[in-house]
This record gives sequence, structure tokens and C-alpha cells, in this order.
Amino acid sequence: MRRVVLWIALVVTALLLQSVVFAKFQLGGAKPELIALLTIVVASLEGPAAGALAGFFGGIAEDFLLNQPKGITALTLTLVGYAVGMISQYTTTSTPLIPVVLVAGGTAVAVIFSQLVGFLLGQTGVTFFYVVRVALLTAAYNALLTPIVYPLVRRLMEGSKSQRVFRL
Repeated sequence: MRRVVLWIALVVTALLLQSVVFAKFQLGGAKPELIALLTIVVASLEGPAAGALAGFFGGIAEDFLLNQPKGITALTLTLVGYAVGMISQYTTTSTPLIPVVLVAGGTAVAVIFSQLVGFLLGQTGVTFFYVVRVALLTAAYNALLTPIVYPLVRRLMEGSKSQRVFRL
């Protein structure tokens, strides 16, 4: 139950920051994607199942609360969360650069995939080069935020685990 409340609080906070604070810090049409950042961090910490769940519920919340086409972000973040969770299971080194690389790569893939699905569903108006530029800039934004967000989420996730004590 703690984890559900924690995830809801993280998603609401990220959506507020993304829509109010970071919306003013656009560079070349790109801004940080905090729900993608949270999904990738959770996936790298908890594995593919938790990453997929976090991506789905965070994506649905972003779609509905930010008045976007319904389901595209949820689909994208579910797949990215699962993929990052699978990749993180096979990383054996504990260098601080791994989460930054996972976040940057996952964010770039998420932005490109989301735009591709939008294009297939009839949403047009952007060129391929614009999408790649926005994906790279968004990945850079999220990579810069990773050293702040990753330790915070890791500490919160560890603190929310249920601690069972068996006494005889």
C-alpha cells in the first residue's frame, strides 16, 4: 500500500512540475519528460514488471491530466519501462553512469516511438529531423536531472518496502 501511495505522489508531483515549472524551460521545442524519467528509474531499480506497471499508470495519468491523445504515452512508457527493466537486470557494474545512460536512451526511444505511433494514428505536422532533435534534447534534459532524481527515488522506494519481522 505504501508503494502505491508513493507512486501516486511521485506521478502527481512530476506532472505538476512538468506542466507548470518545466514547461517554461523549452529549448528547441523540447522539455524534460518527468514521467518517462520516473518510469525508467523505477524500471532500473525494480525490474521489468514494476517498470511496465509504472509506465502504464504514469502514462495514463499523463495522457488524461495533460489532455493528450489517450493511450499513446501509456503504451510507450509501458514498453520502455519493461525494456529498461530487462536491460537493467543484465548490467553488472554499479557505476553512477549506468542510470544516466539508461535514462537518456530510454527517453530518446520513448519520444521517437510516441511520435511514430502518433504519426501512424494520423497526427501529422512534424518532420523526422524535428522529432530526432526533440528526442535528443529531451534525453539530454532527463539525463541532467537523473543525478538528482535517481537517488531520491531509490531512497523513497527502499523506505516504502514492507518490512516483515518474524518473532518466535
